[in-house]
Amino acid sequence: MEIIQVVGLGLIATFLILIIKEQKPMFAFLLATFVGVIIFIALADKIADVIRVIESLAEQAKVNTLFLGTILKIIGIAYIAEFGAQVTRDAGQNAIASKIELAGKILIMVMAIPIITLIIETVMQILPS
Repeated sequence: MEIIQVVGLGLIATFLILIIKEQKPMFAFLLATFVGVIIFIALADKIADVIRVIESLAEQAKVNTLFLGTILKIIGIAYIAEFGAQVTRDAGQNAIASKIELAGKILIMVMAIPIITLIIETVMQILPS
């Protein structure tokens, strides 16, 4: 049922934006950003539920919590970068949106280095020398 509320809010906001965009494009952009933030906040509880389930599964599987935390941070960076890039694109700033996406990818790569290093070291131990 929550998706109906999200879609309803999105449709109402879209209609309002289409109406005010001609007269006040800045207000239209602010409304679009505000609605995007409201939708993200409304979904924050669901995201927290998913993270708790993943942490519980990782604990049962005895996965190193350091790596799980890193993976969750990487996922968070990806979502935040995507959200920021979309808001920037809505404002008509495609060049800045591309830079936000690039920054997100670089930060993800930096955060993944310890995991990649561990995987390479593990493969090197498995391979006969």
